Amino acid sequence: MTPAFFVIHSDLPREGPGDREALDWALAQAGVGRGARILDAGCGPGADIPGLLAHAPGGHVVAMETHAPYAARVRVAFADDARVTVVDGDMARPPGRFDLIWSAGAVYFLGVTAALTAWRDYLAPGGAVVFSELAWCEADPAPAAAAFWADGYPAMTDAGGVAAQVQAAGYSVIAQRWLPGAAWDAYYGPLAARVAALRAGADADMAAALDAEQAEIDLWRAHGGDYGYLQVVARPT
Repeated sequence: MTPAFFVIHSDLPREGPGDREALDWALAQAGVGRGARILDAGCGPGADIPGLLAHAPGGHVVAMETHAPYAARVRVAFADDARVTVVDGDMARPPGRFDLIWSAGAVYFLGVTAALTAWRDYLAPGGAVVFSELAWCEADPAPAAAAFWADGYPAMTDAGGVAAQVQAAGYSVIAQRWLPGAAWDAYYGPLAARVAALRAGADADMAAALDAEQAEIDLWRAHGGDYGYLQVVARPT
């Protein structure tokens, strides 16, 4: 990722599709208790932490993030909340054991099977993992979508492929669904506004980065029905 990418994304509310409704649905399926210990693996700027705390008001959220500026932003945002601990580090090696591991879009960096396998030893008895993973909704996607994601995410599979990856890690799928359009709007809406705001005076590197972001947004607007984020609730078997 280039410096221009981080300038564009530095003050966005979230780093991928998702919203409170999607979080509420998933945590209801997982059956999270009010005193749950939760890992937000790859927390980004911390958009999901308030929702996690709402489901576990007497619990604790450990927010892990490898990108130091995001971790610093979360520390400032939750400095007065003793229920949140921010950890810079590898989300495959979290500190302690958890009743829930939440990862919105971040398993991409490890792979579904590798992430679930790594987290198995960090789950408390009866614990669950909730993750969202980019996948194909259609067997024959539009050529523009196929070409874009062949370059951006060559390992991308479909819902059946994600299920197989979950099973390969020794988990079973408790529930799953595609993130609705509102969850995508929650990400792409602020991103589109940020891209527009940075156009004036952009140098060549920034202009290229802005074009790449806009191309991704435009692709989803044109062909978003061909792919989506599959939200999965899984538990070790």
